[in-house]
Amino acid sequence: MNIDELKNTWNEDDLFEDTPEISIEQKNKINLPLEKIRKNMRMELWSTIGIFIFVFAIITLCEGNFKFKFYLSILIGSMVFVTFFYYSQFFKLYRNMSDPAMKTLDGLKDLLNQFKLNKQYYLSFYLSFVPFLVCELIIVLEFIPRPVPLSDVQIASILIITLVITMPLLLVIGKWWFRGFYGKYIQNIEHLVKELDR
Repeated sequence: MNIDELKNTWNEDDLFEDTPEISIEQKNKINLPLEKIRKNMRMELWSTIGIFIFVFAIITLCEGNFKFKFYLSILIGSMVFVTFFYYSQFFKLYRNMSDPAMKTLDGLKDLLNQFKLNKQYYLSFYLSFVPFLVCELIIVLEFIPRPVPLSDVQIASILIITLVITMPLLLVIGKWWFRGFYGKYIQNIEHLVKELDR
């Protein structure tokens, strides 16, 4: 095959010409919900960092024996590690939303798929805190002095009731938070993609 034949084959198979461009007006409609999502992601990141700093400050300033403070610090440090993993996934989505190459309908469809994937990450992020909360509760039950110590049945009851209440509650809060901060804007983008897809 010579160079002329290769050029002709390349031009015939050029897929970029078949991909429709998005008009400036449509880009503006899409940029508004995307910017709101990015703003909420930034706010959530900084508030999470603030919460962890506040918790470490409380642990440092509170009175308690070394083991109690050390165990809580290790547990909160582990939570920071898990949070870092999830936020690194969210950051990839954050970067993709500002990608200037997102000028095609296919690019927007890919972004919607990333939103769906990140929704699952988001819910699993909330559920990943259940073991940490249980461990924190165990530490509090074991190390905080009481005038009358708790019996084994009382400790088991407190742990089981906490698990039964906490797990569904965290899932509900995660879904509600995602819908309020991101879901409505994702729906706006889905509607715009449907309009463009006609």
